Amino acid sequence: MQHFSLLDLCPIPEGQTAAHALAHSVELAQAAERWGYHRYWLAEHHNMPGIASAATSIVMGHIAAATKTMRIGAGGVMLPNHAPLVIAEQFGTLATLYPGRIDLGLGRAPGTDMATARALRRHMAPEDSFPQDVQELMHYFSDRPEGAAVQAIPGTGTKVPVWILGSSLYGAQLAAYFGLPYAFASHFAPTHLEEALDTYRRTFRPSEVLDAPHVMIAAGVCAADTDEQAEFLRTSQLLAFARLRTGQPGKLPAPVANPEQEIPPQVMAQVNDALSCSATGSPTTIRTRLKAILDTHQPDELIVTGMIHDHTARLRSFEIAAGVLRDLTKA
Repeated sequence: MQHFSLLDLCPIPEGQTAAHALAHSVELAQAAERWGYHRYWLAEHHNMPGIASAATSIVMGHIAAATKTMRIGAGGVMLPNHAPLVIAEQFGTLATLYPGRIDLGLGRAPGTDMATARALRRHMAPEDSFPQDVQELMHYFSDRPEGAAVQAIPGTGTKVPVWILGSSLYGAQLAAYFGLPYAFASHFAPTHLEEALDTYRRTFRPSEVLDAPHVMIAAGVCAADTDEQAEFLRTSQLLAFARLRTGQPGKLPAPVANPEQEIPPQVMAQVNDALSCSATGSPTTIRTRLKAILDTHQPDELIVTGMIHDHTARLRSFEIAAGVLRDLTKA
């Protein structure tokens, strides 16, 4: 494994506001830079009461301004919600302000419910134009001639690194076809992880960007000084995911002693399956679990994420994870 990184969903805990969440993300990013995280990615979600990163490029600029060396990226931008030129201008501006530090991960899903997707796009196109939109966007980042009819300014010539994100075979096939790096959302959709990685690696076509496949997988992490503390803290994410699955999204709940009393057994089974690519526990426990994930899937990079209600405990969790991952990276 070459690098380890952090995916921050800017969680808004119960009893707090989006302003608190964004301030906490700045503090976490600054700490993550000290702890050795290579990338700090933020994700586009809309109409989600518990997530504050809807305006992803703006939050990225805020984080980039507060850090110095760590790469800051989108993991990702849901491209169907936007005109490629607009994203090229936004990320071209970020790359101009913070040279060599900006990543752009692209997803095909709406990142929200269909009613919100309609509000974002105004007119829903029946055809899937994602592959063409990716190509158009990358074209804007290239060294376009000065006489080109449409240019991204800033953007032209910035060559912002583009990643394809996915949780199925579609993204794996597209990333392989274009010769782009691929990031799999195994932190909430691990079902097709092995098949997607095999497809990507087996069908990869070298490009100007990459000579060989480059894959990053995601894992949830909830670490504390003891297994019992970590299991308790993780109940916030279990509750949040269960409520999302049952159509009741909200702010990140406080942890509870017995989540089974609030989550029906069939829903809990779905939640546990969805969040199974994860590590929860003490430093020793999460080391064993993360090593197993790395040994099984052999990613080039690992990106970790975690939703913890208490900000101090969340910082501690990612600090523990960094220590474990530094050790595993050297191994």
